[in-house]
Amino acid sequence: MIILEKIIALQKKTPHIRNLCILAHVDHGKTTLADCLVASNGIISSRLAGKVSGPTENYQLLANNSLKMFSFIIFFYYCIHQFAEMYSQKMGIRSSVLLKTLWGDFYLNAKAKKIMKGAQSKGKKPLFVQLVLDNIWSMYDAVVTRRDKEKVEKMVTSLGLKVMSRDLRHSDPKVLLSAICSQWLPVSQAVLSMVCEKLPSPAEISAERVEKLMSVGARRFDSLPEQTQELKKAFLDCSADETAPVIVFVSKMFAVDSKALPQNKQRPLTQEEIAQRREQARQRHAERQAANQSAESPGSADTGGASTTVAPASGTEALSVKTAVEEDNKEHFVAFARVYSGVLRKGQKVFVLGPKYDPSLALRLPEGCSAADVLPSVPHMACCTVDSLYLLMGRELEELDEVPTGNVLGIGGMEEFILKSATISTSPSCPPFTPLNFEATPIVRVAVEPKHPSEMPKLVRGMRLLNQADPCAEVLIQETGEHVLVTAGEVHLQRCLDDLRERFAKIEISASKPIIPFRETVIRPPKVDMVNEDMGKQQKVAVIHQVKEEQTKYPEGVQVDSTGLVTLTTPNKMATVGVRAIPLPEEVTRLLEDNVELIRTMEQFSLFAWEDKTLDINQKILENIQEFKVKLESNLQGRKWRGAVERIWAFGPRRCGPNILLNSVEGYRRPSVWQCLEREKETEKAEIRDFDNSIASGFQLATLSGPMCEEPLMGVCFSVETWDMKLSAPLAQQDSIDEDSQTAEPNIDNQNESSDTHETNASSASSNRSRSGAEATGSSVDCYGPFSGQLIAAMKEACRYAFQAKPQRLMAAMYTCEIMATAEVLGRVYAVLSKREGRVLQEEMKEGTDMFIIKAVLPVAESFGFADEIRKRTSGLASPQLVFSHWEVISSDPFWVPTTEEEYLHFGEKADSSNQALKYMNAVRRRKGLYVEEKIVEHAEKQRTLSKNK
Repeated sequence: MIILEKIIALQKKTPHIRNLCILAHVDHGKTTLADCLVASNGIISSRLAGKVSGPTENYQLLANNSLKMFSFIIFFYYCIHQFAEMYSQKMGIRSSVLLKTLWGDFYLNAKAKKIMKGAQSKGKKPLFVQLVLDNIWSMYDAVVTRRDKEKVEKMVTSLGLKVMSRDLRHSDPKVLLSAICSQWLPVSQAVLSMVCEKLPSPAEISAERVEKLMSVGARRFDSLPEQTQELKKAFLDCSADETAPVIVFVSKMFAVDSKALPQNKQRPLTQEEIAQRREQARQRHAERQAANQSAESPGSADTGGASTTVAPASGTEALSVKTAVEEDNKEHFVAFARVYSGVLRKGQKVFVLGPKYDPSLALRLPEGCSAADVLPSVPHMACCTVDSLYLLMGRELEELDEVPTGNVLGIGGMEEFILKSATISTSPSCPPFTPLNFEATPIVRVAVEPKHPSEMPKLVRGMRLLNQADPCAEVLIQETGEHVLVTAGEVHLQRCLDDLRERFAKIEISASKPIIPFRETVIRPPKVDMVNEDMGKQQKVAVIHQVKEEQTKYPEGVQVDSTGLVTLTTPNKMATVGVRAIPLPEEVTRLLEDNVELIRTMEQFSLFAWEDKTLDINQKILENIQEFKVKLESNLQGRKWRGAVERIWAFGPRRCGPNILLNSVEGYRRPSVWQCLEREKETEKAEIRDFDNSIASGFQLATLSGPMCEEPLMGVCFSVETWDMKLSAPLAQQDSIDEDSQTAEPNIDNQNESSDTHETNASSASSNRSRSGAEATGSSVDCYGPFSGQLIAAMKEACRYAFQAKPQRLMAAMYTCEIMATAEVLGRVYAVLSKREGRVLQEEMKEGTDMFIIKAVLPVAESFGFADEIRKRTSGLASPQLVFSHWEVISSDPFWVPTTEEEYLHFGEKADSSNQALKYMNAVRRRKGLYVEEKIVEHAEKQRTLSKNK
């Protein structure tokens, strides 16, 4: 309690606070460093710092011998300042001179007692080696190698250290070495001194950083409401006064067992409580004896028996109900947060602001209102009472009454108000902080269901808790009703499933095979065949004939010319659309992927302009959009791309994807998607044709699910080259109703981009509104349905047929794989990579070791079981690390059949060799319940039954 009181007192000194993050790879010493820092404050014993080791660390100790063990076991650290001060007293040289020369090409001239320059050219030991490394090595040599006790005692005495006699007598020299180094060059002293010197305190936050924190998304700071801009002073002051507004950012939610909460921990009983319990025990004992005596008497035997049988039943029921309630409340969530202004107190009324909260909505609320007042409902804002505050001490939680500004803390009782991140404030004008971004992209999906259908509510509750506890996991419900879990990889998936079974749902669950996402694209016509032979005239003619045969399969009313232009007419013959599919260059596709947020901002600006509203965009965002446009223009070069950037109609799918809809309709000049860059220029007024949004909606639906296996498209440009309409007068009235219903606030929020049902639901809702408007026109309703719906369907089908008119390819999600292995197992590593369709990019030897670092790419679909297999094949001498990297085109054509002579000679007429793209495509189609073209029986007349030989 004395330590806790000291920490609480230190928390009030904001200028002395330093918020530090320790970031490193697995087994690189994060826990050891943190333990040493905590031990320096007397919270834990310095002997326990870094001593809690897992099985992987024990294995590493056995694998590393000799000098390598030194860096793993001996916890010491040093700064140049320490040695400069030490030798300035000993050698009589100023410490400022030593600071400049200790790290560099300098050496010490012992005769002249001067520090000279040019150690390397003169073959001298650098000053750093002379004064620092040689002393550390001599200490290690005396303690571990030679075990010279006299020399060790002399060193300890000269350094002024106090080493316990039991450490000096210890049989393990590493214990003595650790005891000496931890006193001579302690980790905590060096790290804390550097932290205090270099890291700023919370009170030293810059104005630029404050404006960045307060500007949500693409909004400029000067576009925020005045009440919101006034909060900038609260950030800069970082004051803990009573009048300062409370501003707290919650970055994540983490689950803790209810037993770990301070209020649930067992505390020592007082003398009064002990006496009270003793008295209760005596009363129960007396009642039990009285019941036994009454049961022995013959007159009350029946009554006593009845009472003894009923009482346990009621007690059992109460116990079971209590146990069920405890099971439901076993997991509690604590919000990991930091206070930026004011003092957060227990029991305080605050506003909880979601990531999508708009501070301009606070203008509707009464001036000077607080969370304790009765206020009207505001989107993404809730009022709550702070339940409990915790000091985070590793796994331990200590309860606090208040936390001043600048400190990191835990907040309890927020699970009903915060999903993953939020902003807490006493002012409704406070802007929300932007949620944290994660490098690990969720890519692997599984459908989860309980083994017993009656336990579905428990699964739903468990997945909700998992979604809160894991910031990188996502939980979806598909239109089929399946509950889908999206994770970053195989190990993450297994951990999430284990948490569902053991912590959150606590039921038996069944998980489907991993659902791997793919993308569909088109490429330029290949110039070589499958055996890398140049396609001559005869082969090209054969391919053209094959394409013509495929085109004859198109339904009636669909016209496809030799260049790939698809012309399609609506069922009522009132509109005709001509669409061509063009593959985008790889650089353009990568640009579209990397600038999703900018595209979403442009779409939002266009929506505001459509509704005659204004959206103020940050100047830096405008510069980024301009740079994005310039890069697009530089990568879209050539005759067919001339002026293409200015003619972009829309991006898709979900209005911000890596596909482009191009306006090539002659005479149609619609508003540009770059309106946010052109608002200060005087441009000609462009008009939007009727049903412009229907064309864009059809494009969005087409790019959301392609014709190969209903996966999203990627890297495809659809050019609308013809769009002719001939509408009758009665339909014009219906047209206006349809168009108004379509343009009613399209959803660009993209709250959950990974849901495949969002765009479909929006389209169906728009169609329902169009249908209700059309029915109001009476007899003018088209028998084929609303014209807008016909145009959307026609555009969607035209895009799909235009896609099929080009060479189609499947794109696979790829991991970047980094493998560390010794030279003896390199061949086995390459064999495993080759077996799983991997490709080695780079191989280099790590300097100073016998380890090789191999960088490769591996399809996500082939990654399951990869780590286990490579460890088995290499006897644990190779360890891979997988990180999602990019999408890559699979070179093989899933619809390929042999056409050239070389292909017939190499593959035969059936070409039944393995086709990776076809295998993936059929697996996805089979999973989705789509038709799979497979020949189970090819020659039925050649089948025969073999009888047993008797």
